[in-house]
Amino acid sequence: MSVVSPDLLRQYDLNGPRYTSYPTADRFIEAFAAADYVQALQQRHSGGGAMTLPLSLYVHIPFCESLCYYCACNKVITKHHERAAEYLRYLSREVNLHTAHVGVGQVVSQLHLGGGSPTFLSDDELRELMSMLRRSFALAPGGEYSIEVDPRTVDAGRLTVLAELGFNRLSFGVQDFDPAVQKAVHRIQATERIFSLVETARELGFESINVDLIYGLPRQTPESFERTLALMSELRPDRIALYAYAHLPERFKPQRRIVAAELPPAPAKISMLSRSLAVFEEAGYVYVGMDHFALPNDALAVAKRQGRLNRNFQGYSAQPDCDLIALGVSAIGRVGASYSQNAKTLEEYYDHLDQGQFPVVQGLALSRDDVVRRAVIMALMCQGAVEYESVEIAHLIDFRRYFATELQALELLADRELVSLDDSGIQVTAKGWFFVRAVAMVFDRYLQADRNRTKFSRII
Repeated sequence: MSVVSPDLLRQYDLNGPRYTSYPTADRFIEAFAAADYVQALQQRHSGGGAMTLPLSLYVHIPFCESLCYYCACNKVITKHHERAAEYLRYLSREVNLHTAHVGVGQVVSQLHLGGGSPTFLSDDELRELMSMLRRSFALAPGGEYSIEVDPRTVDAGRLTVLAELGFNRLSFGVQDFDPAVQKAVHRIQATERIFSLVETARELGFESINVDLIYGLPRQTPESFERTLALMSELRPDRIALYAYAHLPERFKPQRRIVAAELPPAPAKISMLSRSLAVFEEAGYVYVGMDHFALPNDALAVAKRQGRLNRNFQGYSAQPDCDLIALGVSAIGRVGASYSQNAKTLEEYYDHLDQGQFPVVQGLALSRDDVVRRAVIMALMCQGAVEYESVEIAHLIDFRRYFATELQALELLADRELVSLDDSGIQVTAKGWFFVRAVAMVFDRYLQADRNRTKFSRII
């Protein structure tokens, strides 16, 4: 991993999409509704070979007991745990609608429970959920089965239950170890508890343990974040997700509780990022791409080395590219050449299911141009390379003619040694990997037409 200079980080301190999909979710339209989603499912069911490809499942659990001020996720803050039982009943209806169209027993190689806080559910409710999914789908041996964990809601006993239920990957939301920062974002959790939970998870045999960090939070300083980085090196999780905090209080109401004057200035954020890259490199982590780091023997790092890395709405994955069925309020899925998103409020989500309808309220059927550009962007984001010939064969285009404008724009990135260009294709350099979103943005037709990028997070 080649650590980049603070000057270059400053230069590319831009807004841009995360490219968990292309086109991005802000391009979804309400004209795509439940009937369109049914058609996509039916095409999969009648598509022969498509049915033999494994599925990815995402289940959104929106509930949290307390509000984290930085959060931009779709969530419901409540201490009334009885609300989870009602939610599970509606999830069951949504699952049944899917099996009515694609049949029971579709093979699943990837499952992710996100939120909110999935560990808001009790042990018995988690058992009920997993039993529901296993009755309807066939979870493949050796699959990737992960759950997001709020460390404040679990203990050794709960981790044992998660292992028994078949989860083999955990993601702990830590964000920062500093007590002053934790207080400023309303998420207080003891360092000793984090270390104890990670140690227990290792003893229980979880294959991969991820820890989330955020830089740019209120009251953070380069000095305080240096202490957090030192603790991360000591904790040594299998994976680290390092996110830049995007302060968008006009879009996300919880962020209005953050005191803007306490946010670190841009030079301090750059310093935190630069030190993070250096510290993780010294600790032996591989830079997978975007915000993700992994130890060399972790499945993500291995997939990166072997050119098998994929990307979907859950981020990077070592599993093969496949359709994603998304369950729950606000969940986003992909079936064939279409994306879909469920209703964003519980009331609307429940109302659709009460009428026996999928709760899809927006989405997108991809055009031919979308499909071509998605292939290029995902090749850049996952493999860091695009071979002209392979794209030309798959999509029946003349790459250099089709993307003449984009290739001209890449010349500037080539001059800065972020990409190399030759007659056969595009290669992202070791330094360029840290700015791969900027490379992908060149091929985003929607973004180039709409320069209002403030709705996106920073690309580094």
